[in-house]
Amino acid sequence: MRASLIQIAVDEGESVDSRRRRAAALVREQSGADLVVLPELWTTGAFAYEEFGREAEPLDGPTHEAMAKAASDAGVWLHAGSVPERADDGTLYNTSLVFTPSGDRAAVYRKIHRFGFDRGEAVLMGAGRDLATVRLPETTLGLGTCYDLRFPELFRALVDAGAEVLVLPAGWPERRRAHWTLLARARAVENQAFVLACGTAGTHAGVPQAGHSIVVDPWGEVLAEAGSGEEILTVDFDPAKVAATREQFPALKDRVLGLRPPHAQA
Repeated sequence: MRASLIQIAVDEGESVDSRRRRAAALVREQSGADLVVLPELWTTGAFAYEEFGREAEPLDGPTHEAMAKAASDAGVWLHAGSVPERADDGTLYNTSLVFTPSGDRAAVYRKIHRFGFDRGEAVLMGAGRDLATVRLPETTLGLGTCYDLRFPELFRALVDAGAEVLVLPAGWPERRRAHWTLLARARAVENQAFVLACGTAGTHAGVPQAGHSIVVDPWGEVLAEAGSGEEILTVDFDPAKVAATREQFPALKDRVLGLRPPHAQA
């Protein structure tokens, strides 16, 4: 299976419409891939909070239209990263869209864990509530977004739902890049799954981005890693390695759930 992670740069001088067209063109260039992945909030920039409301769109908005057409033209499965979605009730969400090679929408994932604590995304956007998986001919994808990477219980739930490849678009800041690599490898090892983590390049509202999109195998080995600039990271991997790893080292079978809290000591 071949995956291409498009580590697109967000330039504040480029319009959203222009970047949307450019991203669609980059997707079309990946016609030899099976799966193409874009980063988080690449239309606006993950830290451009003031743009979320201005550029928010419905699920079937201009990004949906452009990405569906690009997936169909290239004949690829496309995880189109995420965009600011405005729901029918006016709530904003950080929403990922996945398309089939015929351009049909295969999945929607609203980011569950919002970053910012008491500001930014955490107060401007609603929280998703639903897990999302996508069945491809070769494997099953489990979807997360950026800050989700810090919450291992989400990815364990995705594995319980059948995921073998964990796909994570992000707008991860450069100042915490060491965490990005560490956590991507940890999620791969503990879940015995592939991790495809696609970041952005450039600067989002003054926040330099980490880049360094990464593909990790079920043993935690880094198969490929991008640099810090705009880049397309392409890697071939065998999804069957997930089942082989879980059979060879069946740690997932030894989970102990429902532990009781400790009793108070006298």
